[in-house]
Amino acid sequence: MTARIIDGNALSRQLRAGIAERTVALKTRGIAPGLAVILVGDDPASAVYVRNKVKACDDCGLVSVLEKHKADFTEAELLGRVRALNDDPSIHGILVQLPLPPHIDAQKVIESISPAKDVDGFHIASAGALMTGLPGFWPCTPYGCMKMLESIEFDLRGKHAVVIGRSNIVGKPMALMLLQKNATVTICHSATVDLKAHTLQADVIVAAVGKRNVLTADMVKPGAVVLDVGMNRNDEGKLCGDVDFAGVSEVAGAITPVPGGVGPMTITMLLMNTLQAAEQAAAAAGLP
Repeated sequence: MTARIIDGNALSRQLRAGIAERTVALKTRGIAPGLAVILVGDDPASAVYVRNKVKACDDCGLVSVLEKHKADFTEAELLGRVRALNDDPSIHGILVQLPLPPHIDAQKVIESISPAKDVDGFHIASAGALMTGLPGFWPCTPYGCMKMLESIEFDLRGKHAVVIGRSNIVGKPMALMLLQKNATVTICHSATVDLKAHTLQADVIVAAVGKRNVLTADMVKPGAVVLDVGMNRNDEGKLCGDVDFAGVSEVAGAITPVPGGVGPMTITMLLMNTLQAAEQAAAAAGLP
């Protein structure tokens, strides 16, 4: 068996075309969707991520506002900038790029963002909405994974899903999203005994721990769908995920590659959340 490749680049292009159309429609109503991105410090990886997010906004017609601050920018100053953006009607989404310098309490900053502008989906209000099944912003990476399952018309009802990883950014929200679609969900992590015993039962596996080859071919049931959220480097320095792609793709029914899988979808869902925030703002303002 050779797995079907779930192409995140192709799906992203398709979704971004729809985002661009909705953005044009919103602009005719007098609302230009705006995303503010705050970068503190000079972390090279963060700079690349931010640049990609700004470019994606520009490509789809969204307004992007990038703020760069030096590493010694204080927590009080950052909280002040967030408050100002909360009050700015031209800004519909606020993203503070993580990680922040160690002298800044990241959770405190996240909680200072208005839930109506929390397009990263990290605020406690967003997490609570997901937990209880209420409308809200979903974290972008697991949201992208759900869109990928939707794109291959995979019906999760009654299926067994195994999520490897329990982070607040991917693992936990991923499990809740799968649960909403009536999957039976198992969350595995560093303290799980006999990971293979769990993954061999899975119809869907989401690997999100940031560790190379955490999932190998002998751990996958034939025909299972495998979503690789990991981002690592192999011995040659090339980008790779958490999954042994070469081996697992011979067993799985469908699989996401790295790069070109979940990564592009994360930014696409950020655009989707920002557009949704702008549409909600337009509705709240009573615009026709």
